[in-house]
Amino acid sequence: MLMTQLLIGCLMIGLTVIIHAIALDRLVFLLEKTGPKTFRIFKQSWKPPLMVITVLGVFLTHVFQIWLWAILFYYLEPEILPDLESALYFSTSSFTTVGFGDVYLDEKWRLLSSFEAANGFILFGWSTAFIFEIISKLYKDDRIKKTE
Repeated sequence: MLMTQLLIGCLMIGLTVIIHAIALDRLVFLLEKTGPKTFRIFKQSWKPPLMVITVLGVFLTHVFQIWLWAILFYYLEPEILPDLESALYFSTSSFTTVGFGDVYLDEKWRLLSSFEAANGFILFGWSTAFIFEIISKLYKDDRIKKTE
């Protein structure tokens, strides 16, 4: 069972990393395209809307990844996580590394929740660095600029 958990955990981490990389790449593309339009609409206050787009884009990417883990847990642990809401609650607390402990997996799958926590920890760190880089580009660089 250990090898099965390791395999599933590695596959899920690989999948979420790919999703994260694609989502952040698309987000940069979106910001570069909407920067000039945002400046024309908002003039002096053109940066906050781009920051909101950045944070919401990153947040929604995390929500999608949490749902993927929740669906996996829902199918692996139907006795412990009888509905999707329970699986989503468990997945969210694991992914965010909060880990309340009021819902936990059976011994045969509990290592997977540790994988999800490590996955969330890494992806939140990556997201933080990404948001910092976007804000840095908004204020220092000309890659995301107000003119075409």
